[in-house]
Amino acid sequence: MGKTIIEKIIGSHSGKDVVPGDIVDIDIDVRAARDFGGANVVKNLKDNSLSINDAKKTFFTLDCNPGGSDQKYATNQQICRDFALQHSIKVYDINAGIGTHLAIDRGLAIPGSTFVSTDSHANILGSIGAFGQGMGDVDIAHAFAFGKVWFKVPKSMKVILQGTPSPNVTPKDLTLAVLKEMGANGLLGYSAEFYGEVIDDLDLSGRVTMSSMATEMGGIIGLFPPNQMVLDYCSAARGEKVEPVYADSDAKYDKIITIDVDGLEHQISRPGHPEDVMDVKSVIGKKIGSAFIGSCTNGRIEDMKAAAEILKHNKVAPGVVLKIVPSTDEVWNQCLKEGLIEIFKDAGALVSNAGCAGCAAGQVGQNGLGETTVSTGNRNFAGKQGKGEVYLASPSVVAASAIAGVISLPDEIPSEPVLFMANEKTDEVRTKSSTEVSRKPTKFKGRVWVIRQDNIDTDMIFHNRYLTITDIKEMGQFTFDNLQGYEDFAKNAKPEDIVVTGKNFGAGSSRQQAVDCFESLGISMIIAESFGAIYERNAINKGFPIVQANLISEELETNQEIEVDLETGTIILPTGKKIQGNFSEVQMTIYNKAGLLNT
Repeated sequence: MGKTIIEKIIGSHSGKDVVPGDIVDIDIDVRAARDFGGANVVKNLKDNSLSINDAKKTFFTLDCNPGGSDQKYATNQQICRDFALQHSIKVYDINAGIGTHLAIDRGLAIPGSTFVSTDSHANILGSIGAFGQGMGDVDIAHAFAFGKVWFKVPKSMKVILQGTPSPNVTPKDLTLAVLKEMGANGLLGYSAEFYGEVIDDLDLSGRVTMSSMATEMGGIIGLFPPNQMVLDYCSAARGEKVEPVYADSDAKYDKIITIDVDGLEHQISRPGHPEDVMDVKSVIGKKIGSAFIGSCTNGRIEDMKAAAEILKHNKVAPGVVLKIVPSTDEVWNQCLKEGLIEIFKDAGALVSNAGCAGCAAGQVGQNGLGETTVSTGNRNFAGKQGKGEVYLASPSVVAASAIAGVISLPDEIPSEPVLFMANEKTDEVRTKSSTEVSRKPTKFKGRVWVIRQDNIDTDMIFHNRYLTITDIKEMGQFTFDNLQGYEDFAKNAKPEDIVVTGKNFGAGSSRQQAVDCFESLGISMIIAESFGAIYERNAINKGFPIVQANLISEELETNQEIEVDLETGTIILPTGKKIQGNFSEVQMTIYNKAGLLNT
């Protein structure tokens, strides 16, 4: 039987003939940690007396807060630098840019290679036909120390884009169209391969945009078979000829989906849910307070040129702030050399040094309470880029909107901008008390919190403004304080409580704190119909019990008690009904030794 791209890559890096569902150890060609996760990786290595497997394959990328403007970020960055110096590890410091882009542009990763990082958008490497995966700090510490991690071979899905979009449509519009079709969990647990004439014609920048947002669809990775342009780019970056990995003609796919993009117009995602996508025409005239161009999704030189084309000879509307952040220092310098920086500044934009910008709350890009932002980022979860609301769109739409003062199409910018109106401020977020951690046996009985909601993301669970917290004892108080209706969860939760929820729990970021905060409160376990791929690994590797089972459809209410046996996977409801959950052998092995790093 033929193999898909992901099966070939994992097979070649595990030395085994793999099929979906197999769990294998895979060699990792490139292992990276960022500034907020890097300090925790170092802590894990030191706490467990672990060394570095291969320093030449190991990197730190300090891209979340390249200004070092926060004391905790600055401290974490210095922890990474000191450790790197001791172990001869290369640091791509705050002057370099986004680590996933550097991996491609510096030739660290090539088609068919494997890459892991504490960045949940490491699947950007799918743009060159490589396997990239975001992981938590326990996983990355293991990769640093042993050069490999365990991985479950995902099922593969073939996604075919059919038709010819409108002439001015961008890769971001294609991406949002796919996201609308797939939803927040349409790729959950899948490796997707993208095909079609419109895909064949995409340059590397466009492939980066699309692959990065596989995360927002719940996917393991979105893989693009490299065209000659991509192969030439990667060969030049590597300094030697690289070879692609393509799927076999008789490869078996779990699903084949065709998405019609014929006549597709500019798309936009409404605040709170990246998958809530519609034509830009539906929201034209919506007043904005700020605009953002950048992020790992749309920060490459092609994105900068698209924005400059709109901004040239124009001015940002009064009262609107336009923030522009190139993805890497090379892109920044190219913008300077080609006159794009001058265009941006003449238009009235704020141009920052290269980095991740607002996504990690560590650089420009955040907005204020009541502020509306139109952004080229990949996420617009509530609270992700500040206390306002965020629309997602292409660089050309964002630039046009900045000029208009309202959401606008590039070819329909009004002759006069809409004037800005100030918004009121409200109170700050409350803090909550924490509870000590306690570890549990394999049989549980506890009160349930039933949260009938799908796609609860990591910003709802543990907001990114707390990412610099490394002490688990401090984490519990912030659990769910960004989940509407559950802001007081930490205050009211009790040790041995059990959280029951729906699909794709833990979507989004690779932050380990979104698992550790429950441990901090003494929560026994989480039972969900399905989990975000990175979140699932983080919980398993930490030894925190998560059980996959659909209890949302059952007659179960908050404050009722259930019983759970991890050995059998059996869940007993208050009615006496038994539900079979899934708690794998790998989970039990790691759980019994209290975490992956405990030997």
